[in-house]
Amino acid sequence: MKNNLINDYDLLDSGHGRKLEKFGSIILDRPCAQAVWKPFNKELWNNIHAKFNRTPQLKWTIFKDIPESWIIQIEDIKVKLSITDFGHIGFFPETISLLKWMSLRKNNFSSLKFLNLFAYSGSATIAAAKYGAKCCHLDASKGMVEWAKNNAIINSLSDKPIRWIVDDVIKFLQREVKRKNMYDAVLLDPPSFGRGSKGELYKIEDKMLQTLELVSQIVSKKPAFVILTSHTPGFSPIVLKNLLNEFFKKGSINSGEMLLTSSAKNNFDLPNGNWARWTYE
Repeated sequence: MKNNLINDYDLLDSGHGRKLEKFGSIILDRPCAQAVWKPFNKELWNNIHAKFNRTPQLKWTIFKDIPESWIIQIEDIKVKLSITDFGHIGFFPETISLLKWMSLRKNNFSSLKFLNLFAYSGSATIAAAKYGAKCCHLDASKGMVEWAKNNAIINSLSDKPIRWIVDDVIKFLQREVKRKNMYDAVLLDPPSFGRGSKGELYKIEDKMLQTLELVSQIVSKKPAFVILTSHTPGFSPIVLKNLLNEFFKKGSINSGEMLLTSSAKNNFDLPNGNWARWTYE
């Protein structure tokens, strides 16, 4: 699922436990534990808008003016960005390769019912809706669902068939099973640790099997795909592939690392999570 990062994002450099990224015209310096090598171009790190640190406390240090929010283009969609107290900005650039994969198959989405679980700010939801899918977007955070709705507005998709759901994933899936509500395509990016909309505890090592079992029960008779991504240490591409293989026997399963890649030829690829994808075809 590797892809050369294009459009308004670029990985400028990485090293010494950090990553230097450009989002449109904004350059951010953020922690990245897996970047254990030396940076390639030290001079680039002197021209940043902001730097985020986790220790001794979560804190942004601002060096240049940053707008409260700004918009960038990624593949076929636009996304709204804004720095948050936790160091996130509303978009995970390692998912650009997923958006590229979806874009290459955009003509196949018009007949799909697409379910996006742990959906965050909804870049995949927005892409699927733009390609004509009927979408259901679920996240436990009301604020992130509102962010995703705003992304729909930015992309002129307010009138598209998108269900916006603030709920606990397990409870939602259990209700969908009872309703016999089926989906042709499912994307899920479960957190290592999270809380449902009413404080329900979600730990990936305890809930992953139950989640996938419920997903397998709401997949239609002629499905397109199920994609599982993870940023949890230990949940390697093979682990994710094995998990999908336990519930989806027909079709084929591929897996790999989610990578940040740079437009500069000499920069190292930066792994930032893993993925597995089951396709029925």
